[in-house]
Amino acid sequence: MRRRGRTLAITKVLTANDTGDTGGHQAGMHVPKDPAVLSFFPRLDPRVRNPRCVVDVYDDDGILWEFSFIYYNNGLFGGTRNEYRLTCMTPFIRKYDLRPGDQVVLRRDPETGTCYIGIERRAAEQAVPTGRLKLGTRWKEIKI
Repeated sequence: MRRRGRTLAITKVLTANDTGDTGGHQAGMHVPKDPAVLSFFPRLDPRVRNPRCVVDVYDDDGILWEFSFIYYNNGLFGGTRNEYRLTCMTPFIRKYDLRPGDQVVLRRDPETGTCYIGIERRAAEQAVPTGRLKLGTRWKEIKI
């Protein structure tokens, strides 16, 4: 059953922070508040503090991964955070030796709702940006 208005595929070019290369303490990949990107994930209730859900995702080898989609919304409860994250991805990133510049592709089967994840490797000759930090999103909705 296909839900109207749901995004069926999104991509994210991985940063050094996403792959753990920076040693940063951030939990998981930042998910922008872009409605198209958020529509890929289950809806989280903003009235609950830091709501989360498990997102079951199958990789191209048929391995099931349990990622966690979290809305860190304590900014709505007197704190400072107000962001979405996809966490519990470190084992997946390590298994496939993902590097900055590689891209993950998340897609959902329109009939079953099953989620899948694929990898697109950065071409060897492509340089990974260094120097100044450019803030912004590297998530994209894919038209399929």
